[in-house]
Amino acid sequence: MTRIVLFTDFGPTGPYLGQMESVLRQTAPNVPVINLLSNAPTADPRLSSYLLAALRYSFPVDSIFLAVVDPGVGGERRAVVLQADGQTFVGPDNGLLNTVAVQAQSTQWGEIIWRPEHCSMSFHGRDIFSPVAAKLAINAADDLLQPFDRSDLNAWPQDLAAVIYFDYYGNAMTGLRYHEAFSGKTLIVNGTAIKQADTFGAVEEGQAFWYKNSSGLVEIAVNKGRAEQQLALELGTQLSFSVI
Repeated sequence: MTRIVLFTDFGPTGPYLGQMESVLRQTAPNVPVINLLSNAPTADPRLSSYLLAALRYSFPVDSIFLAVVDPGVGGERRAVVLQADGQTFVGPDNGLLNTVAVQAQSTQWGEIIWRPEHCSMSFHGRDIFSPVAAKLAINAADDLLQPFDRSDLNAWPQDLAAVIYFDYYGNAMTGLRYHEAFSGKTLIVNGTAIKQADTFGAVEEGQAFWYKNSSGLVEIAVNKGRAEQQLALELGTQLSFSVI
């Protein structure tokens, strides 16, 4: 079954998510809508792109991701649809969808050429992206898109050795997908050496460690503490594995 998955930086309060969902319900009333994430890195499509690429694997093919982290709304950036390995992504062409594209085996891009009669310059999530996502969900998107080829993503890294997200507990997700080559290595963050552990209970209270999280990313945590505070981490903080 097709479902529409919301991924935004709108935050949990305010009218924006509700306005977008209203559009989706009007056009595709029988399609489930899932609010996956509403606190993606604010106004940071690059960091958000690595989070979106990791979280998409929790959803089956035919899922439509309505992704809006769009600080350049109303500017010259394109509105696009990306087909990637059987999933569909609708959003701004500002880097937000690039990590999905470079990690995917097969991709197809389309520019959204359709515009509504009335379109806010500051809320394309409601006025352009939501209607297109809903029409895609009910197979009514003919003449909305113009296919185009991409040749500008060769330099876009498939992984990012930096903090990309803090969860409710203060754990720090990174843009690094876990590989077996990382096993047993020490992670260096802000000059601090952090050992690997498989579970929180494997280390003492207050001790920092890194592990493979449920989305397949390298994540930094503190047992019964907040890694964000204890290690003075920020979004974009760089990290590396020790060569020793």
